Amino acid sequence: MDASELQSIKNRYDIIGNDAGLNYALETAVRCAPTDLPVLISGESGVGKETLPKIIHQFSLRKNGKFLAVNCGAIPEGTINAELFGHEKGAFTGAIGERKGYFEEANGGTLFLDEIGELPRETQALLLRVLQNGEYLKVGSSKVQKTDVRVICATNLNLAHAVSTGRFRPDLYFRLNGIQIQVPSLRDRKNDIYLLFRKFSSDFSEKYHLSRLELSHDAISALTAYRWPGNIRQLKNVAESITAMESVPMAPGAQTVVLPAQTLAKYLPDEKDSLLPGPVTGHPSQGMSDGEKQMIIKAILDLKQEVDELRQELGAKQQRATLPAAPERADYYTPPQDEPEDQIPEEHPAETAAPLSLKRAGDDMIERALARHGGNVKEAAAELGISERTIYRRNAKKKQA
Repeated sequence: MDASELQSIKNRYDIIGNDAGLNYALETAVRCAPTDLPVLISGESGVGKETLPKIIHQFSLRKNGKFLAVNCGAIPEGTINAELFGHEKGAFTGAIGERKGYFEEANGGTLFLDEIGELPRETQALLLRVLQNGEYLKVGSSKVQKTDVRVICATNLNLAHAVSTGRFRPDLYFRLNGIQIQVPSLRDRKNDIYLLFRKFSSDFSEKYHLSRLELSHDAISALTAYRWPGNIRQLKNVAESITAMESVPMAPGAQTVVLPAQTLAKYLPDEKDSLLPGPVTGHPSQGMSDGEKQMIIKAILDLKQEVDELRQELGAKQQRATLPAAPERADYYTPPQDEPEDQIPEEHPAETAAPLSLKRAGDDMIERALARHGGNVKEAAAELGISERTIYRRNAKKKQA
């Protein structure tokens, strides 16, 4: 696609910017349009993902069919299946008549499913069936329906991560991911930020008969340096708010209002309020309170202590001879009084004025193992490599003492 064709598409769909990532996304949309491959559009909220499905539909063989857009995150979980696939009369409370779903309405055309990551797991399975063979069931019906729909999806979630956590079906993810288009965030399109600001401000000024608003050089630098967590949607709101508050009614001879950086700063939300992670500058501990630092240090020391204890116990197990297996119901077993006790290896405690005796060290190991396993004698004995009889005997002697 040459530059003139690309610019024609931008003009047609009111797209502003010359960023390479944006151009590549548009070119990919046009190239894949003539096919029926499913398309997955990803990008942060507010980057303008909803424009690409319209482009794909208009450049496809289905352009004379319907184009329907559905926000999956805005439909309650209890009604999403009926919305997508339709329902029969009496299928549920309030179903006073038969209703067509979006897949039936869009037959022969294109269906855009926005926020696809919000679909419930049950609906994901139904969507997978439609994508595989074009079949679905209306809610409350056992009759298989057929549809011929091109499905385009969009998400601001990391679906690969959602798959790994069990939130999204892997088979549906791979089915949707035929063609993937990544829409760049606004902070990755720094050269486009001021172009967009001027466009939004100019349109707002013309609509409400206000004088034009421009930014000084330092204000432009501040505008492009801002991270824009809400992307284009946030920039549009800021541009319109500034124009409404800082511009003046249009009149003969009215001058263009030039905005300095100090005035612009009043309209840019504090980046600390951003929902996106900021870049790390300086030492990682900067900005932490003393209490937070102490909590981190304590957690590290506690973890080190646990590792040391496990290392000591592991070494003791490797030196201990294999013992016979204990009966399955050891809690009903009373050991003979003349049966020898298992030997509990001595731990290597820190050097103190009064080192622990062998018996005391063995008792401490048993108590810690029981605490770790919630008092379960069988599991504690298995961890220490001793018989359950030994733990019962030591507990009985401790009570007698």
